[in-house]
Amino acid sequence: MTRPHIKIVIGAGVYNNNPGWLHTQEEELNLLDESKWAVKFEKNSISAILAEHVWEHLTYEEGVQAAKLCHDFLMPSGYIRCAVPDGFFQDAEYQNMVQIGGPGPADHPASSHKIVHNYHTLQKLFVEAGFEVQLLEYFDEQGIFHEQEWDGKDGVIFRSKRYDPRNQGESLKFPSLLVDAIKR
Repeated sequence: MTRPHIKIVIGAGVYNNNPGWLHTQEEELNLLDESKWAVKFEKNSISAILAEHVWEHLTYEEGVQAAKLCHDFLMPSGYIRCAVPDGFFQDAEYQNMVQIGGPGPADHPASSHKIVHNYHTLQKLFVEAGFEVQLLEYFDEQGIFHEQEWDGKDGVIFRSKRYDPRNQGESLKFPSLLVDAIKR
């Protein structure tokens, strides 16, 4: 008998870009609270986790802790598709919007940002938690955009080059640093 593939969106917000996935909010599935996970899932039972603009709301240390928790509940070859604001995107307005603590009032979505990742920090975080990391979309230190082919059927990231209408013109307006972290 084959186990069903459990696919979860963490911090889904109002988006439903991934039909058939379980959409969750922080209150019901907190990345730092193993007890909430253990009530809903068995260890090694989840095939995919999608987290779009979630990990920047954790400190680096909390990010490693959250990644380790996800690692425990992912089945072998399961993965986290993670997107965060890109610290190497060379646009002052973008960096102001995604900065630690956000640009404005406490109700601004970025007001709880605790880190702005670049591909080095995000990759290191997931490797430290036991994952193999594939960089999918990111900027390097020189502001050059890199992308690897990825399939939306494995998890749609709206704030990406492919799916965000703001990024369909001559230049990217709101890119994300996008990785797959795979449990081996």
